[in-house]
Amino acid sequence: MKNKKYWWENAIFYELYIDKFAGNFRALSEKLPYLQELGVDCVHLLPFYPSPMVDGGYDVSDYQNIRPELGNLKDFEAFTKKAHEIGVKIMIDLVLNHTSINHPWFKEAAENKKSDKKNYYLWSKTGKEFSDTTNAFPHAKQKSWIFNKAAKEYYFSTFYPEQADLNWDNPKVFEETAKIMDFWVSLGVNVFRLDAVAHLIKREGTKSKNLPETHNVIKKIKLRAEKNYPGVALLGEVHDTLKKMTEYFGDGDECHFLYHFPLAESLIFETVTGKKSVSAEYLQNLKKIPKNSSWLVFLRNHDDLSLATLTEEEWELFFKTIDPQKRFLFGEGIALRLKNLCAKSRKGSDRCLREITEKLFSIPAPIVLYYGDEIGMENLPFTGKERDVRAYARGNFDWTEAKKQNEDPRSLLSFIKELAAKRKH
Repeated sequence: MKNKKYWWENAIFYELYIDKFAGNFRALSEKLPYLQELGVDCVHLLPFYPSPMVDGGYDVSDYQNIRPELGNLKDFEAFTKKAHEIGVKIMIDLVLNHTSINHPWFKEAAENKKSDKKNYYLWSKTGKEFSDTTNAFPHAKQKSWIFNKAAKEYYFSTFYPEQADLNWDNPKVFEETAKIMDFWVSLGVNVFRLDAVAHLIKREGTKSKNLPETHNVIKKIKLRAEKNYPGVALLGEVHDTLKKMTEYFGDGDECHFLYHFPLAESLIFETVTGKKSVSAEYLQNLKKIPKNSSWLVFLRNHDDLSLATLTEEEWELFFKTIDPQKRFLFGEGIALRLKNLCAKSRKGSDRCLREITEKLFSIPAPIVLYYGDEIGMENLPFTGKERDVRAYARGNFDWTEAKKQNEDPRSLLSFIKELAAKRKH
């Protein structure tokens, strides 16, 4: 794209797990030429922090380190340096809403009532406060207050019970977050994905989502980031109505970009079922946001495809078409890779994949590729034993298949490389 004002305006993001894609950071450095040939501008490294791995690494036990099996901080720094040398930027997750209950902050908070860490979290003697607040993972827990034996109190948890929500009314939580951002920027990070950012503030009598105070937190993070490291961007993970999501751009003083969840749902629904939805309307309104902001458009990622913005009739038709037994149901969504979603299309899997990917690449906004979708990777075989069905869409990258497709000019990978090359001109 000519005359770009921001580097991300026509960028291709590539989302991957270090272990599942390459093994570790050193091996990932050796895979950079593959990403470069694919036209990738920014690689999203899914959580690599030390973690009990209850929630795919989003249960963080140390925000300033690397899981030992993935390498160490020197390996991370070497990777970012090599990536930057070939023009590839780095995005990491900033998990703001919660920590693992294995985090030293939480352990100290639970064991020492006089510690300043106690007020890093939300506690209750009765577990009855915030009764209207969203329980995001009802399949994992009946309520959001979890009893802790050491503290002899309940702590609040929006997601898995092993994830304790942070108390964003405590200024020290912001200070800790600032230190974490400073640390990773110094090691070469260019973008922070603000995980589950809509849930930060809790208030009695509300769903504790999209609250004005949450927007104030984001504005504060944005202001500090722009002052200390101009050019570092913030991506918000917010899934709601389009109107509510758009509020997270603020007046250009909140997130630089946001995932366009409704567009992903609509595009996949239309391509797979052959029925018209509202994607055309979403596409028409892509630019109706602050000038320094952008939607980040995707088809699939490491989470379920939520489907929350489909109508009830569309939702029923989609599951009837794709997964009538609802084996891959997660919340309101479906945990299937793009190839699996296309498998039931009347157009045939290959044509469906090519058509919807070509549509993605034609959209005048930064886009995301989920690792393996460029070679048509499928879900892992269903066993029914996984606690979290999203795990079926998180298999190891198939390098044998990638090599095979790279040598075939008619393959899906070659087709996507051509789309990426056209997009750059």
